[in-house]
Amino acid sequence: MNETVFRNGRIVLPERVIDGAVVVRDGLIAEVGEGSGGSPDIDLEGDWLIPGLVELHTDHLEGHYSPRPKVRWNPIAAVQAHDAQIASSGITTVFDAIRVGMDEDTKLGSSDMQTLGRAICDSQAAGRLRAEHFIHLRCEVSAADATESFLHFVDEPRVRLASLMDHTPGQRQFTSLDAFRTYYLGKSGMSEPELQAFIERRIAQAEIHSTKQRQTIAEMCRERGIVLASHDDATGAHVTEAADMGVSLAEFPTTIEAAMASRDAGMKILMGAPNIVRGGSHSGNIAARSLAEDGLLDVLSSDYLPFSLLHAAFRVAEEVDSVSLPQAVAMVSLTPATTAGLDDRGAILPGRRADLVQVCADSDVPLVRSVWRQGRRVV
Repeated sequence: MNETVFRNGRIVLPERVIDGAVVVRDGLIAEVGEGSGGSPDIDLEGDWLIPGLVELHTDHLEGHYSPRPKVRWNPIAAVQAHDAQIASSGITTVFDAIRVGMDEDTKLGSSDMQTLGRAICDSQAAGRLRAEHFIHLRCEVSAADATESFLHFVDEPRVRLASLMDHTPGQRQFTSLDAFRTYYLGKSGMSEPELQAFIERRIAQAEIHSTKQRQTIAEMCRERGIVLASHDDATGAHVTEAADMGVSLAEFPTTIEAAMASRDAGMKILMGAPNIVRGGSHSGNIAARSLAEDGLLDVLSSDYLPFSLLHAAFRVAEEVDSVSLPQAVAMVSLTPATTAGLDDRGAILPGRRADLVQVCADSDVPLVRSVWRQGRRVV
């Protein structure tokens, strides 16, 4: 039997905070209690002890694989570099986003996504990673190759989550074409006439592919027990369509109308942690803090910046009166875990995995001191 005792910490439980100790045996939490008596194996020195964070939606890996235009890094090295940043941000379970369906302006192709998917699975199987990695398929249903690309991944056991996405100009994330133009002119370097032609092609492409591929991919996910998410819903009609397809997670609703409809439909609502840290959406959509204040925020995701997940949890607890620290921590641990069907982690409770993070929060930016996954220190 392998036993470790953590003492002298502020332990964040699902419903309260205690000054106490945690006993870990053979990778599982065995005991949780108040008081600091006895000799610790690990002295937390008064720091917070929180569950390992669970990240459901991050495309951060792509930047390690293609750090410059036309550069492709060794995929195993890219996964390990990504994993190191994930773990040092307190994330012990991560769903790496792999794109399915490529836009014409995408610098990476379907073969790159397959390469990254294999690298994730091979690295996990070989025990090379600090965090536990699953795959989240980001399905761009308006792209002609979405279903074909989806079939390359659909029977991989590490695929546990899929989101139905449609970034066609004029709806969802970019209801305003002016906002879309501003975003893409800066991102792509296109001229105004080139961008207008691009918009027209994207709209025509969506009319051909979106509805059919959304339905096809949703059906394959339901058949395999893959958790379904919607993405950037803006209207009640979007939410009704998602609910009819079996969606249980609403990612980044862009309006209060869509968020309220998602709640009424029984969905969990996910928003970006960077939105919390920055104080608003980079696309000009609804602020995540507003949803938190209205009781319409269940899950936070780091999206493009891993450390924002921990930062946002402490920020929400500090700035939103109706959200306690245990509730904010649940947004980045227990709720995303259960939403993804992982009932063995996400909380400091006896019988759960000993995925733990020691955090010092004596300034505006919290500091990760140490991270353990299944009782084994990884940071």
